[in-house]
Amino acid sequence: MNDARQLVSLCTENHLTISSCESLTAGLFTSTIASIPGASAILKGGLVTYFTPMKSVLAHVDVDLIQKYGVISDLKEIDAIGHRVVHGGEKFASSVVINDEVMAAIEECNPLAPLHNPANLIGIRACQAIMPGVPNVAVFDTAFHQTMEPTAFMYGLPYRYYEEYKVRRYGFHGTSHSFVSKRLAELAGLQLENSKLIVCHIGNGGSVTAVQNGKSVDTSMGLTPLEGIIMGTRSGSIDPAIIEFIAHKENKSIDEIMTILNKKSGLAGMSGLTSDFRDLRAGKKEGNKQAEVTMDAFIYSIAKYVGAYAAAMNGVDAVFAYRVAKYVGSYVAAMNGVDVIAFTAGIGENAIEVRKGVMSYLGYLGVEADEEKCQITGEEVCVTTPSSKVKVFIIPTNEELAIARETKALVE
Repeated sequence: MNDARQLVSLCTENHLTISSCESLTAGLFTSTIASIPGASAILKGGLVTYFTPMKSVLAHVDVDLIQKYGVISDLKEIDAIGHRVVHGGEKFASSVVINDEVMAAIEECNPLAPLHNPANLIGIRACQAIMPGVPNVAVFDTAFHQTMEPTAFMYGLPYRYYEEYKVRRYGFHGTSHSFVSKRLAELAGLQLENSKLIVCHIGNGGSVTAVQNGKSVDTSMGLTPLEGIIMGTRSGSIDPAIIEFIAHKENKSIDEIMTILNKKSGLAGMSGLTSDFRDLRAGKKEGNKQAEVTMDAFIYSIAKYVGAYAAAMNGVDAVFAYRVAKYVGSYVAAMNGVDVIAFTAGIGENAIEVRKGVMSYLGYLGVEADEEKCQITGEEVCVTTPSSKVKVFIIPTNEELAIARETKALVE
């Protein structure tokens, strides 16, 4: 992490930019650089590709160089392929080896994840064509949450919508929540099957999950990833009547409104600038009047719902923290207590003010922040004091490792 900070600093000072091409690191270099404050100014993007001809065509890497230094010299060396599939509906409660029946079931879930599942299927079919005979495994984002009871996943809608269309809470980020909850119990010295954990996966998309005895009992995302906490470009939970109101006021279709809620709302829409906390922070420090006015208006709009609590908030970060803290509080009640809380993903691991903001609302749980350790980012660390009744950890997620483990377990 120190090397990454030095690289970003060096590039910034010398007005240089970074682009990356990765193979087995699967985007790790790019994500590490992106986690450093200020990286958005110098990081142009990254390419992840495993297939040698694609490396040659897209990245213009010499084939001889790849064969000399590459980790995989031939596709025949690959024993199995793991795929992250966003939506498995109620059909899948665990990872599965992919066959024609599984492919059909994934396709049936396309209406529930129209942006993700079709793309997942394209990737699976490409791997099947390039590496025939190699087993492919589907690891579902929704599978971990299939342990929720109807009291947690049912909506207050006519029951026939569930019967006919399977409208219910599914939850997402399951691979991350599963990985982090297991690691959290290990670090906290708890038995997973006798624990009450809360995992806050807070990136550009964010969700909070209550994990009791190793199983998801409630989660903030719903039928789609739009529900829950305020996110980078997603609104999170809102009054559903807003959709009709805006549609009538601006003569917009449902599709247009959904585009606004998914891609033009959240932190970016509320600030009018960006969804990146680092850029929002920098804009405010630079005296950007538009950023300041937007933050004030943001606090005012939320104040109508949260009353006096909003008065103590300070911009986008504070309200975001409040929403996370609200979900944490509700899950504590649902599990009748909590043992440990974890922050993970880009914002959860690296945005110090967000973690501290959330923790400031959890004093009633006996949470006491360790000011020095709270400054640590991107590392496994407990950020509460020894006397804190509930411990809070930072645990970097590793969905790729989780998918690899699931794949290996199924094909061995």
